[in-house]
Amino acid sequence: MQNDFAGMDELYRDFILDHYRNPRNAGTLEKPDATFEDNNPMCGDKIRMDVKLRDGVVEDIKFRGRGCAISQASASLLTEAVKGKSLREIAAVGKEQVLENLGIPISAARLKCALLGLKVLKTALAVTKPSEDL
Repeated sequence: MQNDFAGMDELYRDFILDHYRNPRNAGTLEKPDATFEDNNPMCGDKIRMDVKLRDGVVEDIKFRGRGCAISQASASLLTEAVKGKSLREIAAVGKEQVLENLGIPISAARLKCALLGLKVLKTALAVTKPSEDL
């Protein structure tokens, strides 16, 4: 049974490294409806997200960043998860879903890395849209 868990850990590590090396939705958008950039000063991770909305739904989303594999893979996974979702659905996305998407245990020291993309996305949408739309 121990070997099964070791295999799963390796599978998830490969999954995270794939998103780190080949991020989905990488780049920036011209004339985004929402944009925000933030960093984690403790480790130097930095993420910017640009969002294009249509009728309260994420039509397109791009991110640009630098930092550790966890922060960048988490942002990549998050952009995949929210594309096509309504602002109300995105408002319901929380820490648990982000960590579940990563699929591996995240230490307390890496938690801010894993959640930076979510913080950036929610801030971008909050600053752009009135809170009742979220």
